[in-house]
Amino acid sequence: MSRRPLPHTLLATLAASACAATPAPIAPCPAPTPAVATPTPAPAPTPTPAPVAAPPPVSGYDKPPQHVLDVLHAPSPPNPYLSPTRDRILLVSWVKYPSITQVAEPFLRLAGVRVEPRTRRKHDTPGGYGVAPCAQAFTLVDVATSRETAVPLPPGGCADGITWAADGSRFAFRNTSSDAVELWIGDAATGATRRLGDARLNPMLGSSLQWMPDQKSLLVKLVPPGAGPAPAGSASAAGPSIQETTGQSGESSTYETRDTLTNRHDEELFEYYATTQLAFVDASSGAITVLGKPAVITEVDPAPDGMNVLVSSIRKPYSYVTTFPNFAHDVEIWDRTGRVAHVLAKLPVADRVPIAGVPVGPRDFGWRPTEPATLVWAEALDGGDWNIKVAARDKVMMQAAPFTGAPAEIARTEQRFSGLDWSQQRGVGLLHEYDENKHWQRTFVTDVDHPATKPSVLWDMSSDERYKDPGQPVYNVLPNGQWVVRQEGDAIFLHGGGASVEGDRPFLDRLDLKTRKSERMFRSDRTSLEYFLGFTSGPSKTFLTWHQSPTDPPNAMLRTLGDPLPGVKPGEAVVASTTRAVTHIPDPTPAVRAVKQRLVKYKRKDGTQLSFTLLTPPGYQEGTRVPAILYAYPLDYASTATAGQVSGSEQEFTRLADYRLLLLSGYAIIDRAAFPIVGDPKKAYDTYLEQLVEDARAAIDTAVGTGVVDRDRIGVTGHSHGALMTANLIAHTDLFRAGVATSGSYNKTLTPFGFQSERRSVWKGQSVYLKVSPFFFADKLKLPLLIMHGADDANPGTTPLQAVKLYEAIRGNGGTSRLVMLPHEPHWYSAMESNEQLAYEELRWFDKYVKNAPPKGKPAPKAQGTPKTAR
Repeated sequence: MSRRPLPHTLLATLAASACAATPAPIAPCPAPTPAVATPTPAPAPTPTPAPVAAPPPVSGYDKPPQHVLDVLHAPSPPNPYLSPTRDRILLVSWVKYPSITQVAEPFLRLAGVRVEPRTRRKHDTPGGYGVAPCAQAFTLVDVATSRETAVPLPPGGCADGITWAADGSRFAFRNTSSDAVELWIGDAATGATRRLGDARLNPMLGSSLQWMPDQKSLLVKLVPPGAGPAPAGSASAAGPSIQETTGQSGESSTYETRDTLTNRHDEELFEYYATTQLAFVDASSGAITVLGKPAVITEVDPAPDGMNVLVSSIRKPYSYVTTFPNFAHDVEIWDRTGRVAHVLAKLPVADRVPIAGVPVGPRDFGWRPTEPATLVWAEALDGGDWNIKVAARDKVMMQAAPFTGAPAEIARTEQRFSGLDWSQQRGVGLLHEYDENKHWQRTFVTDVDHPATKPSVLWDMSSDERYKDPGQPVYNVLPNGQWVVRQEGDAIFLHGGGASVEGDRPFLDRLDLKTRKSERMFRSDRTSLEYFLGFTSGPSKTFLTWHQSPTDPPNAMLRTLGDPLPGVKPGEAVVASTTRAVTHIPDPTPAVRAVKQRLVKYKRKDGTQLSFTLLTPPGYQEGTRVPAILYAYPLDYASTATAGQVSGSEQEFTRLADYRLLLLSGYAIIDRAAFPIVGDPKKAYDTYLEQLVEDARAAIDTAVGTGVVDRDRIGVTGHSHGALMTANLIAHTDLFRAGVATSGSYNKTLTPFGFQSERRSVWKGQSVYLKVSPFFFADKLKLPLLIMHGADDANPGTTPLQAVKLYEAIRGNGGTSRLVMLPHEPHWYSAMESNEQLAYEELRWFDKYVKNAPPKGKPAPKAQGTPKTAR
């Protein structure tokens, strides 16, 4: 969020003060006005000058053509937030691209968090992939009447962190103002909003606001009163950055080293900004009641009875090797007064966790939602290391208040415990485990209250499986705010994306846990893409969906189930249903409807089934060949059977951003082409390059075979892991004329402890690291490659240095390349100005080297003029 401009009079005063206080100003200051006690004659009248328009601000950013800007600047459709009582929908319109002023807001890099010191707001999204978004509009929709109520938001603020009360009468949210993150509340009946007291939230480490079980108050993290100014830094006070290892082995994943602490001053800043005061805030009066003493608190979770609170806090010493989630933690149960009622665990720093492993000791704490205060957690039995062969990897423990008895073991999992879904009925839980080595998952129906009852297998399948994916349980919200699996008799309900050979067709199923018989209640038809949102109140006969098609923007629909259908084909809904539109969101970009898309299926040379979506530009005439751009993101699979399964849908509402904007300039897009890397997860990257080339060759041959794509005018682009793909295809094939690589990693030796699903270190798989890295083949990168990167990329695997060094390598070897570093940008580009620059660069590059390229074998004309350099 940008600061408000200072009044001109204040600016003048500050300027004068600066000149008076500066012994030798760099720029000349105006001469001070002498104080003279003599009469001053009246000035002669002068004509009033005509107003002069202020010159536009000078920008170092370029813009694409206006027809591209029109689409880029259009708002995105809102997202639905269904109330727990299912009678209202809160439509939230997010700012798609904030201004560069917001993106450039100063922040500190502290133990894996980027925090804005002005307010303690997190600057980025989880994982550091983008700038934290702001809502620009709220609209309440009554499901029964479709009546819409505009919800006023604080002017000049940034709203986020929306959470409904369990009774659906109110919703709370955060608002970042000029100097604080405030707590606001909205009335669901009237849409009125107001600030709740004078609470100053501290969202730096998460869990900053949540409803208490009584739904009358909120548990929040506050900036401690009287915190004082931040610790001042100096060159002498910081001292050297010192780390030491004592011979103990242990790998730290590449992705645990983001923005780590580096010196004592970093430690002081981390403690200052992360320290929080827990408090209860009355949802009506805004009165604040503090809970316990200030501490560096990470996780906060009230028990269903509201009398116990699970609190996880960080203790010293802090680590310079890993990020705050892996710091030493104390896990405790507090009572309503803040007294420590029970110490669950004192966890050491977890800076030597095996790649794809878990820390030792208790982890994954959670309350059993249907009990007053019963805690469940998991503990590794294999040292957290998947390399070790054991009969059981984890045990699952349970302990009830008052926590005086010993915890009970309720389950052991053969593979890694990955969660426990609790039903609203006692005695039913869904226990999940995952095998990293085989990409395999199993789900069991368990009764933790009767340990003698052996858990029964419900699902046993590959985690890469799409077509047979049973979906996710449908949840209800209890009056205390706890989420539970919806259950009627012996049946639960499941919803999923519905991947199939014809594309995604989302569904809703009813599954009997005793007979294991499944009944399909709803399936999206073949002419739209319609997802389940939630049941309305009452029996499971009416539910809300989110419907879209290539020509219809996303909108909420109310479906009512009717009579059984005779002669239904397998996989289709067995009952009829009627629909009514609940929302009426308009199309923000009607011109884009002229873009057409089709799902194309084909095979790789080894028989692996593949697919892509082919998009054709507005006004495309069948039978003509046009230039095309291929976009893909390689994914890792353990089996060809799952690698070739179709994902996505040609019935999706078409939206254009990034490379898709090239459609407006006459390009076809070979979109989301399947690029599987198939093999044993322990060594799949041994054949990465060979499979990458075959993936690309199959996609290009098929796209040309449609009659749409001109084989001599094809470019390739990809982001992150897709950028690595792009650079490798430019280096090792002649399938493309040019490439655009954004936010990539091109030298894998800089991520020595693994990447993607590769778990060998560079010392154990040196040849693999070298082979997949296009940096080491820069002498072969002779085709034009545009390299773009965010200058503040927080992803440790794709540091900005990766882009700089690849460009230097190409330049030094006589290749054709252009490096564009986007100021202040993280891994995904957030600012409007940056996305305008991205669209400008992609269009300029592909027009020059693909659309208008000479036929293969003929030299390109010499460049005219002076190329633009860094400003």
